[in-house]
Amino acid sequence: MSINEATAQDWNRLRANHPAVDRSKATTAGEDLVNKPSHYSSGGIECIDAIQESMSDVAFKGYLKGNVQKYIWRYETKGTPLVDLQKAQVYLGWLIKVES
Repeated sequence: MSINEATAQDWNRLRANHPAVDRSKATTAGEDLVNKPSHYSSGGIECIDAIQESMSDVAFKGYLKGNVQKYIWRYETKGTPLVDLQKAQVYLGWLIKVES
């Protein structure tokens, strides 16, 4: 089944089996979870930089666009709407920078 064929019942079952993570309870004081979360940096390189280097320019633009769409799509349902909107904004900013 493709994502476009999923019924409301399918989505409800998925939500019941995989509840959203409450990120507000899993944060470290003072950490910037939008612009520089510590879990996206390892060995001195940011994950986004490694992803960009592993892709063509076209693929990377698609990746950024997809992440903007993802965060906009779910911002009202995850329990952290402002954080998700800010993340969408970060990815959109990166996409604008790449397009400039």
